[in-house]
Amino acid sequence: MLRGADVSFAMGGGAALAQLHADGVLLGDSLLPLVDAADTARRTLTIVRQNLAWASVYNLAAIPLAAAGLLNPWLSGIGMAASSAIVVLNALRLRK
Repeated sequence: MLRGADVSFAMGGGAALAQLHADGVLLGDSLLPLVDAADTARRTLTIVRQNLAWASVYNLAAIPLAAAGLLNPWLSGIGMAASSAIVVLNALRLRK
């Protein structure tokens, strides 16, 4: 039965075989952690999309400028580092 599911969870007090083959094991008797997991997954997908959009916009602007010689290599390096920092800081919003 778990094989046909996209994601499977087994209860901590359930059968060991179900726990072994499940993607996640709920340690308590409550299903409330599933709500938190779904919320975290939605927020994560939103931030991943934001980061991909930002990186795409940056690269679509910076690469042609650098290839045309309009952007100095040191400035390109600073821009790439700043872009990476923005992506990481955006991802850190998931911690709250």
